[in-house]
Amino acid sequence: MTYIYDELKRRLLEKLEGQSILNEKVRVKARALTPEEAIGNPEADDFPLQKGKERLMHADFRGAFGQAFTDRYGDFEGSLNDILQMPLKNNYRRGIFVATLNAVLRYLGKVNSTIHCKDKEPTLCASELAKFIKRKFGAVKVVQVGFQPRMVESLAGQFSLRVLDLDPDNIGREKFGVLIEGPEATERAIQWADLLLITGTTLVNNTIGQFSDRKPVIFYGTTIAGAAYLMGWPRFCAYGN
Repeated sequence: MTYIYDELKRRLLEKLEGQSILNEKVRVKARALTPEEAIGNPEADDFPLQKGKERLMHADFRGAFGQAFTDRYGDFEGSLNDILQMPLKNNYRRGIFVATLNAVLRYLGKVNSTIHCKDKEPTLCASELAKFIKRKFGAVKVVQVGFQPRMVESLAGQFSLRVLDLDPDNIGREKFGVLIEGPEATERAIQWADLLLITGTTLVNNTIGQFSDRKPVIFYGTTIAGAAYLMGWPRFCAYGN
């Protein structure tokens, strides 16, 4: 699915036309945040970040910040051009690219909500999401891709819901009355659904192509901020900073 990343780079370069930052060296740093730095102290302890499954890559571009979830993380420092030329061959490199994309577009004033919400905000966001779906789509059958616990908890009581996840610790278990299914159930779930609710992390783990052109889609979270803007994809993120 490399065409998505090529298209994102192309559209970003269009936005950067005439900007002096195209020709100068810019230091961009991405680092893995601790769970407390990333989401504060929410009331529950079942977020992937807290379980050590994922981290947020945090890019700083001229004082504008962007983040991206990834399961392969570490520090990086280089120029914007270095990142645009980097082959995006694994989740670590894609995490750097996506976090940087968010930071650059934040710097340009094109996007907001590029920093993950904290403390009680994930719970509040989940409640707002349920209201948003009901208002816009009605009583639909929802497939959520990515186990975001507060969202699953909120949606499970109000919609017919299926949840897909890549974490083997979740697959096959029941969470909030919903069986968490693995990637092998993707096609069946898509056919069943009226609405797809897709984590932005699919952009980093290179599975987004399975969902971006399928049925009504809402992407959620901060990771997808820049890509959603460039591609015109609908995004929900009520409490991102």
